[in-house]
Amino acid sequence: MAESTPLEDPETGLKSKHLGFIKMSVLAGHKAEQVNKAIKENIDEKSIVFTDKSKSYIDIAKYVDAHFTYKSNPNTTNNELKWVHVVISNAKRTLLGIYHKIKGKYLQLYLDEFCYKLNRRYFGNRLFERLTLAVAKSYWQD
Repeated sequence: MAESTPLEDPETGLKSKHLGFIKMSVLAGHKAEQVNKAIKENIDEKSIVFTDKSKSYIDIAKYVDAHFTYKSNPNTTNNELKWVHVVISNAKRTLLGIYHKIKGKYLQLYLDEFCYKLNRRYFGNRLFERLTLAVAKSYWQD
């Protein structure tokens, strides 16, 4: 899942989307149920969701405000679902560049690490403070 915010340049009128937060999950078994669970847990009911036409996404409209599907082709890959494809290709390239053999058993951990790094790319000087806060919150919630 990739959160993207539509942006429009007021001077030129050009539209683009800015990548926000991402989350990746390894799906096994009955994918439609896992997709629905992920949607319920991670996406606000007032969201608008754009997906490809996978059969795993049949019930998403029940959990969000609007659900639009696009047939995969070069145009949708470059425009509508751009950030999903960019993140997947960057994750593949990163994992292949660092690890020589990836076991399926640990794939979710590798994806979690990739997402953690990507979601914190703009923290800069505040990275240590944010990490300390994340550790403290996880400690107190248990």
